[in-house]
Amino acid sequence: MTTILQISDTHFGTERPEVVAALEDHVREHGADLLILSGDITQRARPEQFAAAQAFVQRLERHGIPDTLVIPGNHDIPLYNVVERFLRPYANYRRHFGRELEPVFENDELLVIGLNTTAPRRHKDGLVTAEQVRRVCQHLRTSAPGKLRMVVAHQPFGAMVSSDLSNLQHGASHALSRWAEAGLDLVLGGHIHLPYVLPLSKQYPQLSREIWMVQAGTTLSSRVRGTSPNSFNRLRVGKPGSKQACVERWDWLDGRFVLGSHFELEWPVPGAARQA
Repeated sequence: MTTILQISDTHFGTERPEVVAALEDHVREHGADLLILSGDITQRARPEQFAAAQAFVQRLERHGIPDTLVIPGNHDIPLYNVVERFLRPYANYRRHFGRELEPVFENDELLVIGLNTTAPRRHKDGLVTAEQVRRVCQHLRTSAPGKLRMVVAHQPFGAMVSSDLSNLQHGASHALSRWAEAGLDLVLGGHIHLPYVLPLSKQYPQLSREIWMVQAGTTLSSRVRGTSPNSFNRLRVGKPGSKQACVERWDWLDGRFVLGSHFELEWPVPGAARQA
């Protein structure tokens, strides 16, 4: 079984030291196989903020997480430094987290495809391009159908409340339709600081198969939304061919992270009916 720790919207520069320490304590106790950081690593894309984030991720790796997949969010592009924003928008990101903006992780149980849906000319909105749709389809179709297959992007593909409809990815409907046909199971995101698990067929009834949306809240930042506390997600993926995932949300409460919710998700295994 592969365990994923999904954190998001850490917004280094606004991080709460006591929450940072509590997450490190959680990792020491529970560990994980893969860390996913789904964007908005920093508050203003400054070098010192990226350096603090890099040091934090390195500590989590030393605490026992062997693999890491990181993507940028809109806050990871300089906002006020116009020259940097348009000429070197990802310079600080790449200096601390590597040149790859769309990393891919794959093992015997799952495929995780990272997407960079940010751009210097957009303030905060996400966009899935035709090339990204094609590339994700290619990854999906060349991986084993029994693996759990997911996409990670910063901005969400589905909304839990109507006020977040304006925050959805541009091009989401077309992208999800193509990816459903190619066998996508899950999309992970952040951006709106509101955690939830949502079947996307409710919003996109044209989907040929169910795709679940797993949204993360803000894990470390003081920029919490409403009554939603700092939180992160833990996902446990079953053995190859099972097409199951357990999704847990862990909430900051009374100085530590505690289990807040639990979902069991399951998909039909291609070819299982013929083999029965």
